[in-house]
Amino acid sequence: MTQLGSMMASAMFVWAIFQQWFPEELSKHIEKYIRRLVSFMNPYITISFHEYQGDEYERSKAYKAIERYLSSNSSNGVKRLKANVIKNSKFRSVFLSMEDYEEVIDEFQGMTIWWSSSKIIPQQRALFNYNDGDEKRYYQLTCHRKHRDIITNVYVPHVLDEGEAIAKKTRQRKLHTNGIGSSWSHIIFDHPSTFDTLAMHPEKKKDILNDLMTFIKSKDYYKKVGKSWKRGYLLYGPPGTGKSSMIAAMANLLDYDIYDLELTSVNDNTKLKKLLIHTSSRSIIVIEDIDCSLDLTGERKGKSTGGEERNLVHKKEKVKKKKGSEVTLSGLLNFIDGLWSACGSERLIVFTTNHIEKLDPALIRRGRMDKHIELSFCCFETFKVLAKNYLDIESHDLYPSINRLLEETNMSPADVAENLMPKSADENAESCLNVLIKALENAKEEARLKAAEEESSDQVLSDSGDEESKDTDTESSDSGDEDSSEGSEG
Repeated sequence: MTQLGSMMASAMFVWAIFQQWFPEELSKHIEKYIRRLVSFMNPYITISFHEYQGDEYERSKAYKAIERYLSSNSSNGVKRLKANVIKNSKFRSVFLSMEDYEEVIDEFQGMTIWWSSSKIIPQQRALFNYNDGDEKRYYQLTCHRKHRDIITNVYVPHVLDEGEAIAKKTRQRKLHTNGIGSSWSHIIFDHPSTFDTLAMHPEKKKDILNDLMTFIKSKDYYKKVGKSWKRGYLLYGPPGTGKSSMIAAMANLLDYDIYDLELTSVNDNTKLKKLLIHTSSRSIIVIEDIDCSLDLTGERKGKSTGGEERNLVHKKEKVKKKKGSEVTLSGLLNFIDGLWSACGSERLIVFTTNHIEKLDPALIRRGRMDKHIELSFCCFETFKVLAKNYLDIESHDLYPSINRLLEETNMSPADVAENLMPKSADENAESCLNVLIKALENAKEEARLKAAEEESSDQVLSDSGDEESKDTDTESSDSGDEDSSEGSEG
């Protein structure tokens, strides 16, 4: 061991002298031939699988599959491991993967294969920069050169297939959100909403379910007609009508991830495209309250000229600087159904809004938002679903009274649900229904008083306008009399 250390030290000394006294071009040529000699004498080959390939936009599927495959073989042979707890409705387990610069040995058909995990750190990276987004990770496979054909044609496909099988078994649905820049972060999505618990008219619910189930079975049909395998949904209606619960129910039904896109955190259209590229297939991309996210309507209104146009541009620049985002309507339209939208497949895009009239028609036309779903105030059929969910009853003597009040009063399903929810152990179904009846009667009375107040206010304005009109007519008449008097004196 001492002799080996001495030899390495001597070699390093000779190499340092060589680099100092020989020209750089000559050094490169000599280094190239030395590498060839070492490669010729070395009986092993190496294959690298990088986390990002090509333009580095999308994470390599091969890298992810190898990561999962090695997780099932690394726990016994590796000293440093990364742990991630996998939890879903069926089971909970620990997912283990190799730390950087670790090595694991795999056996396959009598062959020995070495796997190692490593990364490339940019030289210009700041000393105290804790963001590892610029680090480029990769796995390296090492095997004997005589096994090359078996490794590339049999072993590597086996690893990829096993990795994909493990991914399906341990998959967790995730709720992603975007921060500043073009990256996603996520938490485990565990929302309890389903179509069974969704407060909605049964006929409308059935229509939406049929639409969703038809979509997930239509891969070949979309390819046949030349369209990307995606579908847009516009959910609109007053607050508290179940738009967010509808999205959660969709994700639970289809087993899709959710990407909750916050447009105000996206710097520009380029960052928006990068976010789209980093979304997975079998997912729902959601933009909630899109009418409040950015000013995406003003730029398509009537044309202005001269100073007005310059002032309008100046105001828009101020708004963009204030909001910190330069995403445009054009950029968002390309995000929905432009060329970049074809990245990935089996994807839903969902917009929600409380004010559909504020949205640009180009944003919500068919082909972008394919299905428009209005979620309105609570009707009697919706109430029956809520009563079943919250009170576990399907009929009651108070139902006719509630039916009549719901026809006369606007109340959101969220408000109805709040009134139906027991607040103490002493409350039962009948007391909760009475609470709802009282709330509906109060809402009805408030609506009546508000309508009377508005009518009174309109009457005052009308009377005021009539008086002003009379005063104007009187002044005009007096002025006419004076003019005729002056004419007769003349």
